[in-house]
Amino acid sequence: MITMDVVPGVHLVAVASTNLYVLEDGGAVTIVDAGLPRMWDETTQVLDRIGRGWDDVAGFVLTHGHFDHVGILARAVAEHGVPVWVHPGDQRIVRHPYRYRPGRPRLAYPFLHPRSVPHLSSMAAAGALRVRGVEPSHALVDGQTLDLPGRPTVIHTPGHTDGHCALHVPSHDVIFTGDALVTLDPYSGRTGPRVVGRGGTHDAATAKGSLTRIGASGARVVLTGHGVPWTGGAAEASAAARAADIA
Repeated sequence: MITMDVVPGVHLVAVASTNLYVLEDGGAVTIVDAGLPRMWDETTQVLDRIGRGWDDVAGFVLTHGHFDHVGILARAVAEHGVPVWVHPGDQRIVRHPYRYRPGRPRLAYPFLHPRSVPHLSSMAAAGALRVRGVEPSHALVDGQTLDLPGRPTVIHTPGHTDGHCALHVPSHDVIFTGDALVTLDPYSGRTGPRVVGRGGTHDAATAKGSLTRIGASGARVVLTGHGVPWTGGAAEASAAARAADIA
């Protein structure tokens, strides 16, 4: 599914309960996260709709390195040489997308949380089990404003992974929270602002603590790695996520 101008100048590609975002500014493009392999065609369609192509993509900025956030990277790098930004704490995962330790074994989730089955199954069908890693080009630094379209500011939000980062774009009044704060947890099927279940989150306590930094951004719109946009403000979303149980 494609949603153009989820906020003006930001376009959402959502496939298999997973999101990536095309951020346009000044005739060039930043892509936030890289989804699943099947999202290539939809992302190309978005670029076409705004009169752009892959050569106009200044870079991918990754909130983190899990397989469902790097799915189209290998093709973009190989065919178009698109550079990749990720925090040093997640560079190893970007190279090896399945080599990470969750806080709880993942295999039990379909039995403990049957509502997760449609989400996890659709992710597998969209290529979640065949993601290739890449070599990152650049390191994200906490507090840095990137010289990329939209000029996102990096907010280190560890917990989901060690190097997880949110990206605040004041010019669009939006924060991209990746999996530090979602409105759909694929591991439980629960909706509303929350931290992803321990099957995907390395350190749940640290992840809860990072919500404060997201709320402090003051952004009006929260765009997450999984689930629908939240338009009630980052502070409200963070408070709701702190109050929600972690599966």
